[in-house]
Amino acid sequence: MAVQMQNQASELRYVSTRGTAPALGFEDAMLAGLARDGGLYLPAAWPRFTPSDIKAMSGLSYAQTACRVMEPFVGADISQKEFFGIVEAAYATFSHEAVTPLVELGPDQWLLELFHGPTLAFKDVAMQLLGRLMDRALRLRKARATIVGATSGDTGAAAIEAFAGRGSIDIFILHPHGRVSDVQRRQMTTARADNVHNIAIQGTFDDCQALLKALFNDHEQRDRLSLAGVNSINWARIMAQTVYYFVSAAALGAPGRPVRFCVPTGNFGDVFAGYVASRMGLPIDRLVIATNVNDILVRTLKSGRYEPGAVVATSSPSMDIQVSSNFERLIFEAAGRDSVRVCQLMSDLAGHGSFTLSENELSFLRSTLAAEAVDEEQVECTIREVARETGYVCDPHTAVGLAAARRQPAEGIPVVTLATAHPAKFPDAVGAATGKRPHAPSRLEEKLGADERFDILENDYGALVAFIEARARVLTEPGT
Repeated sequence: MAVQMQNQASELRYVSTRGTAPALGFEDAMLAGLARDGGLYLPAAWPRFTPSDIKAMSGLSYAQTACRVMEPFVGADISQKEFFGIVEAAYATFSHEAVTPLVELGPDQWLLELFHGPTLAFKDVAMQLLGRLMDRALRLRKARATIVGATSGDTGAAAIEAFAGRGSIDIFILHPHGRVSDVQRRQMTTARADNVHNIAIQGTFDDCQALLKALFNDHEQRDRLSLAGVNSINWARIMAQTVYYFVSAAALGAPGRPVRFCVPTGNFGDVFAGYVASRMGLPIDRLVIATNVNDILVRTLKSGRYEPGAVVATSSPSMDIQVSSNFERLIFEAAGRDSVRVCQLMSDLAGHGSFTLSENELSFLRSTLAAEAVDEEQVECTIREVARETGYVCDPHTAVGLAAARRQPAEGIPVVTLATAHPAKFPDAVGAATGKRPHAPSRLEEKLGADERFDILENDYGALVAFIEARARVLTEPGT
């Protein structure tokens, strides 16, 4: 398989969207998470597959396709044989042989089920791999790391499942107190491993995310605690999510015909993974951003003005976000990879609470993306109608995607909506829409009956640092 890449003679490096952090190799970028200048890492050049490369992916196992898609990003940091073993182990934890199966709902309408992993959410696809890759890197370096993550619901459970019990890592997960579903909370707070610490912040997800960024931008604390990030700011998460775009598109006839994807999103990581796939040569007709009433991305595409508002709690809590961190990566691309311009826009956001894109930048985004906002009534209606018409029961996040997809004329192109969570994770919303609560798989039932363990903290940076310092083993047991 011929993978074309700029600067083929040199190893792929990762650069920050803000331009002043040093370029890193894959493992260093993965362990760093957020760049030291506050930016997000991206490959310095995009690997690109030929049409014959993509055609050859049809019929491969998920693990085989995953290795082909990700190997250009990993480079020489891990041998091909060892990498394939890690990838196979990661996806052996999924309950479906296809890992991310396609389900046909109607003519040219498909669902890509991403919820067959250990925590029944799409975050497992990347997190099961990331946990193994980070643990390997730390063991080889005889080092420890302190992982701190913020979650609007699903990331925390997936991270805890992937990192619990790993001797080289302590993990601290922040979630907004009272703003995740009971099932999502219990999937996090019932973990018994000593290296897992759940923190309920008295605020919104955006508050949790702001605390996380402040911690990473505090270089003294970052170095003392050997901080590593597993939110979708971590490039390895985006890399792993890119795979299922290739898997599903190849199954539907790519590269012979284009495919449209409708993506429920909050923090923009899953949409950006689709953008990466398109840059790598996958013929994506369009990426449709599907949001709930927290519609900052829809408003931005309409007006060019990015201005966060108040977060509104909905039945799709993983999308209750107003500051979409990964959007910075696409802005970097839209600005022609001009890091000075990105810094200016991020400074405007920090100082004035908003920024405005140029006409060229906005045209770039509109050429790649469409966007739809779906309100609560439409979410409930979609769950009910899809169940009645097809017999398929979906969760509220997937319903946001399906409602958005229905507004986009198919034009003979396969439309794939990403089904991001199992309906049993949101039994109240699904039950209200259909009149019947969804059946919970056995792996979820075990969590629902277990004792919870978490701490509640004020939305205060000092309190968070003190909590982590008192528990991070890197300060008392620096070696493994």
